[in-house]
Amino acid sequence: MVPVNEIAEPKTDCALCERLVAFRHENAAAHPDWFNGAVPSFGPDTARLLIVGLAPGLKGANRTGRPFWGDFAGDLLYPTLLKTGLAQGEHDVLRPEALNLVDCMITNAVRCVPPQNKPTGSEIKCCRQFLEGRKAALPNLRALLAIGRVAHDSILTSFAVKKRDYPFAHGARHELPGGLLLFDTFHCSRLNTNTGRLTPEMFEQVVADAAASLRD
Repeated sequence: MVPVNEIAEPKTDCALCERLVAFRHENAAAHPDWFNGAVPSFGPDTARLLIVGLAPGLKGANRTGRPFWGDFAGDLLYPTLLKTGLAQGEHDVLRPEALNLVDCMITNAVRCVPPQNKPTGSEIKCCRQFLEGRKAALPNLRALLAIGRVAHDSILTSFAVKKRDYPFAHGARHELPGGLLLFDTFHCSRLNTNTGRLTPEMFEQVVADAAASLRD
């Protein structure tokens, strides 16, 4: 049997995607004190909710080694998790040990930072094996929260279902094979919040809905 960590988490120095490896090495040369590797999932293995984002941010997760940690999107995500009971402690970027997730885990569709925050289709496809492994390694999984369309589409492909049957929309709730639920939200990026496409209240409502589904 393959160890769980080998199907759920890539090696930090994962070499599967040539372009992403080159970009990691470029950043490591410029910022040797940064994480600069395939970012592991964050949260307890007993989690019932899996939150899936796009990819590590250059100055966020690629720097800190924790999904969404240290960038603008994380400044919205983590306080929202605290507010909705999916995290406890304090969101202090300089003290990551001060915050723990409650009944949820955060991961990304692509585990290495892509140039211009835009992974290619082949990179998303290559990294999907770890999303599938991550799901399989969560024995209590009941729901998934897709942060953005790329995460939504990658989740659907991992379930081998037709995307047209599960259209992406902010606030959408879908029932997946096996009775698992999928919640969708626009990505909590600076662009979306600055343009008003996503407000903190809109984001909080979807996260709260996902959290509430664990109590149903």
